[in-house]
Amino acid sequence: QIGRTMVEGHGVHRVAASARRHLVGKRFTATSPNGRFAHGAEVIDAKELKRVEAIGKNLFYFFNESDGPEAHVMHVHFGMSGRFATHHALPGPDPTATTRLRLESKEHGICALLSAMTVDIGDCTLFQTKRAKLGEDPLREDADADRLWEKFTKSRKSVGLALMDQAMFAGVGNIYRAEILYKSGVHPEQPCTDLSRSDFDEVWRHSVELLQRGFVTGSILTVDPEEAKVLGEPWTRRYVYNQRSCGRCGDAVKTWDMANRTVYCCEGCQPLLPSTRGLSERASVRTKDAKAHVPFVSHCAAESPGTLAAEPEKLTVAKLKEILDSASAWPQGLRRTAKKAELVAAVRDMATGGYTPMTLARHGLAAETPSPAKPKPKPGVRGLEGVEASALAAAAEKRQAGEKGNVEHVALVDDES
Repeated sequence: QIGRTMVEGHGVHRVAASARRHLVGKRFTATSPNGRFAHGAEVIDAKELKRVEAIGKNLFYFFNESDGPEAHVMHVHFGMSGRFATHHALPGPDPTATTRLRLESKEHGICALLSAMTVDIGDCTLFQTKRAKLGEDPLREDADADRLWEKFTKSRKSVGLALMDQAMFAGVGNIYRAEILYKSGVHPEQPCTDLSRSDFDEVWRHSVELLQRGFVTGSILTVDPEEAKVLGEPWTRRYVYNQRSCGRCGDAVKTWDMANRTVYCCEGCQPLLPSTRGLSERASVRTKDAKAHVPFVSHCAAESPGTLAAEPEKLTVAKLKEILDSASAWPQGLRRTAKKAELVAAVRDMATGGYTPMTLARHGLAAETPSPAKPKPKPGVRGLEGVEASALAAAAEKRQAGEKGNVEHVALVDDES
């Protein structure tokens, strides 16, 4: 079982985008219902909200001035149970024992309630100090992948630790870590210094793409839509996080502890490669007690059949792929998203199959015609604001999928949701 989870970066940016639409440019009566932000509420009372910034899991609200010596900056970190609720009908719901700030504008008929682990007040120095300690946020336009790469080349940390280090990747949480590394084919224990620039670029590309998808949908959906149709349940939302087995190769998903958080990995698709600096030996020691993951929710599907049947059409897609992989017989040009009928035909005729670039790389060989690199996505969300799903639509999508509330912490609340 898992407990409460911390809001990840896409959720924080959704709160910021909502504030820019509904709150920026307005003045509010500010109070602290539980008294834990009394001084801060007094400082921002009747001051116009000029600007809202999100960096990783941190929010910054600029009152009175958007910059400069007269700006009052409120810093927010939701923690494990924070919420920011905006309501367009007064008087709005009653505050709770955890409500640290209430904003009300009678002129605009709006009230907002904030509960969070951290709510501080200061000036632009507070913002600058916090900003300097945070790393590159895939959802900010000013994110610099080259600067992050420089940190990677000097770090003795594992890639799994680096993704959760907010001084390196700002906004990535445990679910995204598992999925980004899986899609990149990188083992969580692989040392940062072992990654080539192209491997790093894949990690960064998936970080940007997945967090942007989360911002738009309001849900952590990491399986590409076309592949979700092929893999089927339970791999329609996430590849390895809280999965019993890998939908692509059929291997068991392994879990172990990494800095007091559970890390997920398919070691078939994410092999731990030999380290040029001798660091991966220690990583192997850390993973020797890795266990097959037991999903913490009951609706996960059972594992696929474990033996080759006389009729391959009776096997699952995952098992067909496993057979082709294990026999080194993946036909050249056959995509991993191929239809089941194509996979069945490939298994029947695997003696004449060839290697794809992916199979060659997995066996440590060089591909003659490597797949063309995908273009680097531009970080940020400003071009996506206004098209993201509402809080209500995101909540409805989760309910329809049967997703439990302990999987993803949602901080954005409005009248409908």
